[in-house]
Amino acid sequence: MDRPTGIIFNIQRYAIHDGPGIRTTVFLKGCPLSCTWCHNPEGLSADPEILLVADRCEHCGACVEACPVPPLVGPDGRKSTDRSLCVRCGRCVEACTAGARRLVGRELPVDRVLSEVERDRPFYEETGGGVTFSGGEPLAQPEFLSACLASCRDRGIHTAVDTSGAADSRVLLGIAGLTDLFLFDLKLLDENRHQKHTGVALAPILENLKALDETGARVWVRFPVIPGVTDDRTNIDALGRFVSSLSNTRQVHLLPFHRTAADKYARLERPWDHGEVPASPRATLDGIAEILGDYGLEVRTGG
Repeated sequence: MDRPTGIIFNIQRYAIHDGPGIRTTVFLKGCPLSCTWCHNPEGLSADPEILLVADRCEHCGACVEACPVPPLVGPDGRKSTDRSLCVRCGRCVEACTAGARRLVGRELPVDRVLSEVERDRPFYEETGGGVTFSGGEPLAQPEFLSACLASCRDRGIHTAVDTSGAADSRVLLGIAGLTDLFLFDLKLLDENRHQKHTGVALAPILENLKALDETGARVWVRFPVIPGVTDDRTNIDALGRFVSSLSNTRQVHLLPFHRTAADKYARLERPWDHGEVPASPRATLDGIAEILGDYGLEVRTGG
């Protein structure tokens, strides 16, 4: 039987914020959430996408000629590709000699991913690192994720899964035995606010975390600190009450907001409402850590 393949949009080596030690982070495409602050917008769609690096474009017209979709014609008669009708065939990427277009998302087999992961084994062994499967939402590609985790287990490589928890509970619990560490994101603890800012229901996510915790799985809760969205006292207290009610999970990692994703949104030609939001002040992070610490939780800043 053929092993499953997955759609990957990045493999980042020497990562230090996605679990313990030096790690290789494998980013899987596709996510059921639509968080307004998402730092990996290229991971939201399950399909490959074209990134446009506008300042590299030489306006040579090669992409227009290669595109199978009829072009847009401006008032000056200049032709351009119609991005709204893009079929993601990648022909414009191949035709662009300036490197202004890049296809994000490639289909890879498990063995190809593991060959990349294996390159950094010496760093894992020296630092207690390993591989982290992130996204997007890695649980959105369950067969591929499970096969990758099983291969890592066979090779003695530490594994972490970075998840929003928005998945069928059978999928989540099905990989628990193959996963050394879960990085479980909790964002907003109010149902209406969660729906507004992420597009999905909160209750199933909380139920999944409870069920995962009850298995005895090792879990680090990760809390994105988004100014004006998640960092208010009501939400922080709700987070503290919920996590402290769990049987085994006690560690919370604060993820400070930053604006490095702005360029990604521009290249995908998508608006981003948080482009002018300031980075999380240290004083705010310290204050949140103090509040959560009062709930008996171990709080760290960063992954």
